[in-house]
This record gives sequence, structure tokens and C-alpha cells, in this order.
Amino acid sequence: MHAITVHHADDHLLIVEKPAGLLSVPGRLPELRDCLISRIQSEYPDALTVHRLDQVTSGLVAIARGAAMQRALSMQFERRAVEKRYEALVEGLVGDDAGEIDLPLICDWPNRPRQKVDMEIGKPSLTRWRVLSRDAVASTTRLALEPVTGRSHQLRVHLASIGHPIVGDAFYGAVPAARVCLHAARLGFAHPATGAWQAWVSAAPF
Repeated sequence: MHAITVHHADDHLLIVEKPAGLLSVPGRLPELRDCLISRIQSEYPDALTVHRLDQVTSGLVAIARGAAMQRALSMQFERRAVEKRYEALVEGLVGDDAGEIDLPLICDWPNRPRQKVDMEIGKPSLTRWRVLSRDAVASTTRLALEPVTGRSHQLRVHLASIGHPIVGDAFYGAVPAARVCLHAARLGFAHPATGAWQAWVSAAPF
């Protein structure tokens, strides 16, 4: 069991790095008990979940210490007052240098947890993106992503829907690879105890 990297720890919150392949919270089955929050709680018993990353996604996660901090941080996420930036490697060469994907999403219920675009009953979902680099030989593009909304699988579905699935994301049509190349690279918010703006960065491991 790998130790979890802690980027920041104080009496109010933790900023930790979730490795790809590890659940954020426990699954229903006994074999899915190992997860980020249970590992953190072994060292910080008052640690509580504020938000999640998909199992396939790596990167920065904020963990509250105690219920009051959990409420304060959760409110910032709900108000979209949190700066979230992701980095992804996608299949194909993206033509434009920047843009946004505004496509409503909903759970594909017979195939859950798969999500899908549904123009009639989907929930509004917005992703902003810009190109960081292109690799013509590998036919891949590295993108910086900002999910304005926080729908389940939003970045993965949005990128697949424009014909550029995330490298390794076979669940949404990509060629299988060693991992899904999606990383939560930057996280910023007002510290719930001091009000001071703080931000953390983590380099993509792909």
C-alpha cells in the first residue's frame, strides 16, 4: 500500500495527492474498502471528505478536518468559488488553441456509472480548455482544463464528445493504455479558517 503524499497539513484541512487507481471513498463491496479517505483517516482520524476524483484520475484533493471545516469547504465547492485546473492528454490533434464545451450531461442509467450527453434532460455542464502542447508523432494533445460545473465524469465525457477522448479512457472510447491521462493539477480556495487565498499545484505524472 503506497503512502499518500500530503502537500499541506494544518489544524483545519489537508491537501493530498490521490494516485490513479485508488477510490476516493469506499465502494459498496468489501474488496473496495481501501480508498483515499480511509488511508488518510489512519493518520488523521478527524479527516472528512469534501470532494472526490474518479478512481482513474490522479491529483490534488482537499480533505477537511472536522465537520465545521467540511461544511465551510463544501460551501465553497457548491458556490463554485474553488479554482480547479486539470491536465489531460487526449487522442488526436486538437485544431483550435482554446475553447469551451457546453453540453448537458446525465447518467446513462442502464450503463451506470457511464454518463452521456442529453440535450433534452441533461444538466447544464461547461468545460473550458486550452492547448498546452501537441505531439504530431503520437497524435496527442496536452490540454489544460477548467470544469466550470462539476458533473460526474464531466471532463471525460465532454472530451470524448468532441472526438478527443482522454488517452487510456477506454470507458469512453479511447484505446486502452496503462492509465487514464487525467490529473487534478491545481486547487485553490479561501482558507476556511483564515480567509486567505491559497493554491497548490501538482505536476501531471504523464
